[in-house]
Amino acid sequence: MLKKIGRTLLAAALAGSVGGAVAAPMSLQDYLALSGPAPTRHVAYGAAPSQFAELFQPNGDGPFPVAVIIHGGCWTKEFGGITQMRNMAGDLAGQGIAVWNVEYRRYDEEGGGYPGMYHDVATAMDRLRVLAAEHKLDLSRVVLVGHSAGGHLAQWAASRARLPRSSPLYVADPLPVPVVISLGGLADLRNEQALIKSSCDRDMAQLAGVASAERPDIFSDTSPAELLPVGVRTVLIHGEHDNISPLRVGQDYARRAQAAGDAAEVVSLPGGSHYDEVAATSPSWRIVSAHIRKALGLPPR
Repeated sequence: MLKKIGRTLLAAALAGSVGGAVAAPMSLQDYLALSGPAPTRHVAYGAAPSQFAELFQPNGDGPFPVAVIIHGGCWTKEFGGITQMRNMAGDLAGQGIAVWNVEYRRYDEEGGGYPGMYHDVATAMDRLRVLAAEHKLDLSRVVLVGHSAGGHLAQWAASRARLPRSSPLYVADPLPVPVVISLGGLADLRNEQALIKSSCDRDMAQLAGVASAERPDIFSDTSPAELLPVGVRTVLIHGEHDNISPLRVGQDYARRAQAAGDAAEVVSLPGGSHYDEVAATSPSWRIVSAHIRKALGLPPR
């Protein structure tokens, strides 16, 4: 992770030095400094400290389209997460979009990793059905947006209808989502093992558990790429200078999804880093927010 961060900072310095006209890509420190408004409501979906989500409800009468956002941070509590995503959430709520900002137990928290981390995301997703009437949420217009490790979890959450019945993660009626937007995501656990190790220092056992006689393939219920086709449109957005999850990752996933019959597109953010992808204060936000609005059937701003 530190090597990747160093390369991101070097790219930022080089970008900022060309004629002084190009804004430097955001650094990890810039990302960690992100913040936003307080949520409308804090909702616990379990007893553990990280089992909660934040609802940002727009002003007005509704019903409101919903963006479910899932933070990254290399599946660890070390690199921030839900607080930084409030930057996006506040801007989206100002556009009339309700936001469900999901926290979950990461691999280095008690009960996290496999299967707890996945149970958390699934439970948070399905809790929207309980909140919809009270908060005027239109669950026919939902988009999943995940960043980095959260891109993996968002793509997984959108794929839950394809989980094998034998999996501990299987549920009969998951909340359907027609579009998922991955911001610098790392969703193909099998084929991106080396990148995940170099970018995040994560081993697959930390993310996908260990093989057993009942579950010989640890990727069968944890890697969205193994669940294709899922009948969901996937938008894979990467910063031009993303050294954690470079554009090639999105391109490879899109090819695999398209070959399986799913709709997928790849978007590059000019001048953007891995962190510009989630900052409403970044020039990249114009592109990212436009794709969120499109996914929800909203007109361009």
